Amino acid sequence: MAGEQLQVLNALDVAKTQWYHFTAIIIAGMGFFTDAYDLFCISLVTKLLGRIYYHVDGAEKPGSLPPNVSAAVNGVALCGTLAGQLFFGWLGDKLGRKKVYGMTLMLMVICSVASGLSFGSSPRSVMTTLCFFRFWLGFGIGGDYPLSATIMSEYANKKTRGAFIAAVFAMQGFGILSGGLFAIILSSAFNALFDAPPYAVDALRSTVPQADYVWRIILMVGALPAALTYYWRMKMPETARYTALVAKNAKQAASDMSKVLQVDIEAEPEKIVQSEKAKSGFGLFTKEFAKRHGLHLLGTTSTWFLLDIAYYSQNLFQKDIFSAIGWIPPAKTMNAIEEVFRIARAQTLIALCSTVPGYWFTVALIDKMGRFAIQLMGFFFMTVFMFALAIPYDHWTHRDNRIGFVVMYSLTFFFANFGPNATTFVVPAEIFPARLRSTCHGISAAAGKLGAIVGAFGFLYLAQNQDKSKADAGYPAGIGVKNSLIVLGVINALGFLFTFLVPESKGKSLEEMSGENEVEEQAEAEPSSATVP
Repeated sequence: MAGEQLQVLNALDVAKTQWYHFTAIIIAGMGFFTDAYDLFCISLVTKLLGRIYYHVDGAEKPGSLPPNVSAAVNGVALCGTLAGQLFFGWLGDKLGRKKVYGMTLMLMVICSVASGLSFGSSPRSVMTTLCFFRFWLGFGIGGDYPLSATIMSEYANKKTRGAFIAAVFAMQGFGILSGGLFAIILSSAFNALFDAPPYAVDALRSTVPQADYVWRIILMVGALPAALTYYWRMKMPETARYTALVAKNAKQAASDMSKVLQVDIEAEPEKIVQSEKAKSGFGLFTKEFAKRHGLHLLGTTSTWFLLDIAYYSQNLFQKDIFSAIGWIPPAKTMNAIEEVFRIARAQTLIALCSTVPGYWFTVALIDKMGRFAIQLMGFFFMTVFMFALAIPYDHWTHRDNRIGFVVMYSLTFFFANFGPNATTFVVPAEIFPARLRSTCHGISAAAGKLGAIVGAFGFLYLAQNQDKSKADAGYPAGIGVKNSLIVLGVINALGFLFTFLVPESKGKSLEEMSGENEVEEQAEAEPSSATVP
């Protein structure tokens, strides 16, 4: 390359928006559709699992998952996702994006089905196998993050790159929405077929034996969208940036992209040779990387970490918040399947009114407003609305004010998605060198999942009533929903501050952002100072 852009990369940067861009969005996006469905559908069925497997005869309230089991069921997929992001992120830079892409999808398909088939004769064996398969499901989902983002960024032109990467991520919204809609349809059908009284009327008959099929079907359906896109993923060529800049095969890169862009592109192998001689590639654990990208990596990891503490605690436990303000009736006034319906309806309404629109506002405006402005704005309004919910919390719990609470709560979701939930995914795919891009995105995403684990496990305990007698069965006293929301507000404010470490990448080529051209110019001018990888 030697300071001069390879023709194949330049062709990608200036390419007009074509059909292959939309094909790539759909192929990569269906992975994220599946990711969101699989990660969030568990929150639709945890109450049902408690009723089926932890029923206590004569108890005033329906059975519920013990704290350790609930934490494991809700959080184990996130632990798997964290491990998968680090492993597949690294593997994507070593073996290539395409080779690893199929592995993650097959893992997701197999483990989605296996989660629903969780076997055993005791509650412990069913929960253990469920957690085992959900860990490996999360592992596959984890790989989808760095690979989908990197593939989309390396395929896109620089003018609309942000919108394309954000559109892949926005498919998450449809995944959450579809999970809720499917649960509504399924629970409605089962409720119509198998009539059951509320728990308060007849505790035993309120959970019909067929309820066991409901949670299994909801989990297994997550395999379908992933399986349907496997063939198309395998047909995608390797990205030109990986082929040219990492694999050093200019001829193959030019050939692949000539077919995709339907233009003639010169191979220019001599530029690859010059670039090889320059030996400018620095590794992840070098002073050169720390100097050039250390603060950038700190910015992308810290903002994603802080965002996901707030985002996942809200998403996974919004059913508890709705119960706390009375939007979902007390569990004993419903049968088991009706409770699934009510939880799914509440989550679907939030997804429809705030989550999905928020994602697509980002898609529409990210290349106009820029990543930095959207992320800063998102964190700011998330902080404002969280405090607006928390400080007058008692006001919101009155029946007449509940709709106001839901509107405010929805706005925090809207500004998470028209804000840092999208931009934290986009930026790490744009600002690091090609040979480390997937790895650095994986590290950033893993920091996010660490935040999600803190949110998922921490909020479960924090949000418990301060009076132990009013806390859920088996839980210690917490700080209450009000104080938990204040803590989340402070976390969002910290996210706002750490955003200042993240550079703006709007309208710049990937090589310009990562400094790869500039590094190779320096390396040729001063070969003695080049860092050997």
